[in-house]
Amino acid sequence: MSKKNKKHREGIVYSTSDEFEYDYEGQEEQETLHPSEQNLKVQLDKKARAGKKVSLISGFIGTENDLKDLGKKLKSKCGVGGSVKDGEILIQGDFRDKILEVLQKDGYNKVKKVGG
Repeated sequence: MSKKNKKHREGIVYSTSDEFEYDYEGQEEQETLHPSEQNLKVQLDKKARAGKKVSLISGFIGTENDLKDLGKKLKSKCGVGGSVKDGEILIQGDFRDKILEVLQKDGYNKVKKVGG
């Protein structure tokens, strides 16, 4: 069970069964939209990161695996590390222009640079 889903357990305190799987109502993954329909935002962020800059890509609508694949591709194109958390992609460093270029080549037409 992922940490993300643990927050939404209602009425379950503890289960001794190893095979117990809690059924989350209304927690179905959304189908991934076509790249031309995605409305992505790319911004620079350094909050709660000890002053280090990260490029933050948000607004992706789709499955967690597709988001991870996109994050992996962006990390490799920029040649840096990063992560995928809470429906957002974090790329270490200020790579907003490079990310915009890569996403537009892949068909993400509605990509915006947000902030300074």
